[in-house]
Amino acid sequence: MDVITTYLPITDPTWIFFLVLCVILFAPMIFSKLHIPHLIGMILAGVLIGEHGLNILARDASFELFGKVGIYFIMFLAGLEMDLQNLKQNRVKGFTFGVITTVIPFVLGFVAGYYFLDYSMAASLLLACIFASHTLVAYPIVGRYGLSNSPSVTISVAATMVALLSALLFLAGISGTIRGTGDIGFWALFVLKVLIFIFGMFFLLPRLIRVFFRKYSEPVIQFTFTLAIVLLSAATAELCGLEGIFGAFLSGLVLNRFVPNTSPLMNRVEFIGNALFIPYFLIGVGMLVNVAPMFREGKAAVVVAIMVIAGTLSKYIAALISRKLFRMSRTEGVMMFGLTEAHAAGALAMVMVGVNLEVTPGVPLMNGAVLDGVVMMILLSCIISSIATDQAAKKLKVESEATGKKTRRDSTALDDEKILIPINEPSNIETLMSTAFMMRNQRLNRGLICLNIINDADLSEKTQAHSRECLGMATKLASAADVPVQTQTRLAVNFVTATIHALRENDASELLIGLHRQRHKGDSFLGTFAQGLIDGMSRQITIVNLHIPANTIRKIVVAVPEKAEYEKGFYRWINRIARMAEDLGCQMTFYAPETTNNLIMRYMRERHKSVRDDYEILDSWREFPALRHELNPDHLLVVVTARRGSISYQTSFNKLPYQLQNDFADTSLMIIYPDQQEQNNEIHAFTDPHHHDATSGTTRVGQWLSKWIGEMG
Repeated sequence: MDVITTYLPITDPTWIFFLVLCVILFAPMIFSKLHIPHLIGMILAGVLIGEHGLNILARDASFELFGKVGIYFIMFLAGLEMDLQNLKQNRVKGFTFGVITTVIPFVLGFVAGYYFLDYSMAASLLLACIFASHTLVAYPIVGRYGLSNSPSVTISVAATMVALLSALLFLAGISGTIRGTGDIGFWALFVLKVLIFIFGMFFLLPRLIRVFFRKYSEPVIQFTFTLAIVLLSAATAELCGLEGIFGAFLSGLVLNRFVPNTSPLMNRVEFIGNALFIPYFLIGVGMLVNVAPMFREGKAAVVVAIMVIAGTLSKYIAALISRKLFRMSRTEGVMMFGLTEAHAAGALAMVMVGVNLEVTPGVPLMNGAVLDGVVMMILLSCIISSIATDQAAKKLKVESEATGKKTRRDSTALDDEKILIPINEPSNIETLMSTAFMMRNQRLNRGLICLNIINDADLSEKTQAHSRECLGMATKLASAADVPVQTQTRLAVNFVTATIHALRENDASELLIGLHRQRHKGDSFLGTFAQGLIDGMSRQITIVNLHIPANTIRKIVVAVPEKAEYEKGFYRWINRIARMAEDLGCQMTFYAPETTNNLIMRYMRERHKSVRDDYEILDSWREFPALRHELNPDHLLVVVTARRGSISYQTSFNKLPYQLQNDFADTSLMIIYPDQQEQNNEIHAFTDPHHHDATSGTTRVGQWLSKWIGEMG
């Protein structure tokens, strides 16, 4: 045994990294069989292998580095995955809960320190700051259950920022008072630095991100840039006297609109965070824990017990009061308690300030015993937090499944989604795939179909290599975004006929194609391929031409013609672009006749509540060219048109290609020809009853007249 201990702790970097990876791999497997949340398993594994356990590994600089990045990732993901519209709706509740979960733990923390543990006034106030703050250690559990947009989670995340900022302000005051620097000049400089930091984060940084993402689309470069932004924000926050986790959270909010939830970049960010950085942080926290003093010294056990009871009780009372105040369910209250219970990075940073802060020369504000007690409190609070959050997440998931079961069943019945994407130009494959990722229904999780057609008269090796390249690019992008994809290659002489046959054979619901590239002066705007598909099929066709990356779109402007609500695919295209707006977090403005706008508004309020939508009247399609004055370079124009002979078809549509080519040449564009085959079962649920009654008797006549007039035109 002594021979083995001579080699411990292990210091070789290769072996350290190997053992940490083994812990990350096997701890979840082992603890899941014991029905213990993975987060607790990581922390307990850290206790076991740390210097206070079996002393297998020393907590070297790698744990300091990766651990710090890990807590930054937790806070960054909390901001990145947050529904900003949901945050806006719950901002008052978040602030209120933040105040409650700060004040109550602060008071109980001071009472526990001053009256029960006999700490000095300054030490008791510092302990109160530790109790008031908390860390979102259990947030990865929420992400795993897909509850990031739950109101209780949003409120808890907002409250975390309020509690952390309040605790840091108290800490700065205590530190400044003891050091003699807490005068008005100190606070004026502190406020100035914070204001400059906030201005830079929300006014300068978004412009930098937008310019970078427009210029560079290479995945590795975008991921590296994103990580650099997180660390820059954290480091700048620390320079201003705030905690780095505060800056990391704000960077998540800023990047929220630039990293769609279904994008390959989001998938990479979540993967690297959950696979490496966050587990490293949890293991590092466990390695700090020293259990021995609790068994050697009775007083140490009492100190830990008082800290844990006071800290847990105060956060529980705060969550209970807030739940009653907001009239939320018991499960949501448990979720709020679970997310705000854990004390980790902030508490550790604050107690280290106390250890390094000297009241008199050689006498620290807090001694090593207090540090051991706080670290034990961190361990136990993380365990309690993980268990509470895991149990609440399971119940919330079951409840949401139960309440949403009928809605999802109706949605599935009405949406036979299966998107077919003909691809032949490598230059627009990324645009088509990223658009499809955002338009698809994630709940249905049906795969995309990518089709490449080879001219039967040209079967050269070069042509086949081009086909493999196109399909390979599509597969790679889908794999990076974790989206199922099916690739097909067809030999044909007539590309239009081959595409229509593929659509029917795969029972696809719609086509998504790129806009024809006009290589010659006489080429038509849409091109012969798109025009042939429009004339030869009745399924929905979406034509996309983006001049900027999809994740930099700030607004979607939708032009809708009169009587569009009577097309059978009316709600299909609304769903597609509404999902895009949800994923991008951007605003939507509909330009349509008043009756059509009312129907769209009712549907959006029912099915897409999180979208920031606006409605403007477009009485006549003759007003359509004037929309160019409402568009900016970072806007997407969606034009809903119709095929000749359909009920919403207008003779003015004949001029549409000319108008788009001349008035909107530099605008990112999406042209939608709605489905005219599938019976629209939702029209009766959302149409104004009086309007429907007035037109239902003339619908067939109107369709016949429209078709006759269209053919005559």
